[in-house]
Amino acid sequence: MTTSRSNAHEDAQPPLRVTATMSEPDRHHLPWPVLATVVALLALPVVAVLMVPLYARRGPELWGFPFFYWYQLLWVLLCAAFTSAAYLLIEHHRR
Repeated sequence: MTTSRSNAHEDAQPPLRVTATMSEPDRHHLPWPVLATVVALLALPVVAVLMVPLYARRGPELWGFPFFYWYQLLWVLLCAAFTSAAYLLIEHHRR
């Protein structure tokens, strides 16, 4: 009695080969002033939040919240705005 076992190599399909043609200019490289602006927009919130001694205090309070908390919450909102600005700047220069 012979059993037919399928060989895994027989069922495998050849790998897909993807060839890309560049019919338009390279859209992945940004001019250096734009790239510098994007890096600054993304780095500023990180640096501002990492400098804890600048905001590790209670006063001034805003609506009863110590400065330590509302400063960080403010940077959450600013970070979203800066990230959006960086994204829009990149998309504008890719078109």
